[in-house]
Amino acid sequence: MSSIKNPGRFAGLLYVLFSIPGFFAIVYVPSKLIVQGNAAATASNISASETLFRLGIAAQLIGMAGFIFVALALYDLLKGINRRHASLMVTLIVVSIPIAFLNELNSIAALVLVRGADFLSTFERPQRDALAMLLLNLHGEGIGVVEMCWGLAFFPLALLVYRSRFLPRFLGVWLAIDGFAYVVLSLTSLLLPQYLHKVSIYSQPALFGELAFMFWLLIKGARPPALDAAASSSAAG
Repeated sequence: MSSIKNPGRFAGLLYVLFSIPGFFAIVYVPSKLIVQGNAAATASNISASETLFRLGIAAQLIGMAGFIFVALALYDLLKGINRRHASLMVTLIVVSIPIAFLNELNSIAALVLVRGADFLSTFERPQRDALAMLLLNLHGEGIGVVEMCWGLAFFPLALLVYRSRFLPRFLGVWLAIDGFAYVVLSLTSLLLPQYLHKVSIYSQPALFGELAFMFWLLIKGARPPALDAAASSSAAG
């Protein structure tokens, strides 16, 4: 079905497609390579799996760039409900993209340290490993900043979905809870990092709201009433 006939399904398709590289970069790659609190083991893993680490960087860049199109597709779907709220949603999504791009420089710099370029010969291996771990930790903090933007973007999105009448209201409520969870995770990472793991576990049910929304769009689709009215007028004419 084309995006003109069902813009909701088109938005859902883009949402799923560009979320896959993000999951790969943020969840899968760190789980395979980063050993918390052990700089030497982490550096050894990255050195042994450099291609995987580079793929993680590339996947994050591709996924975040793709979310420009996701934001525009969601705007096209929901702008008829409230154009100002839809514009705010797009703005908050787009603001997160350059932050995420710049954040990947931390991963690139960590890779340079692990590889041990000639100009780093004055640093001993343990020093380079420690610096690389510092940069990877900064990368994680950068993801926390991006999560704040994601969380804030969910609030206007949730309101639009709740008021849409062509999408289930429970999705709007779930997205609002999801946005609140992202904001809490971001603030916990900054203010109370010792509780981040526990908060992450408790917030998982809330974060599934995004998955529910994207797969609802992909499977069920959504058509604004204006499209149906235009189609009916066209058919009558």
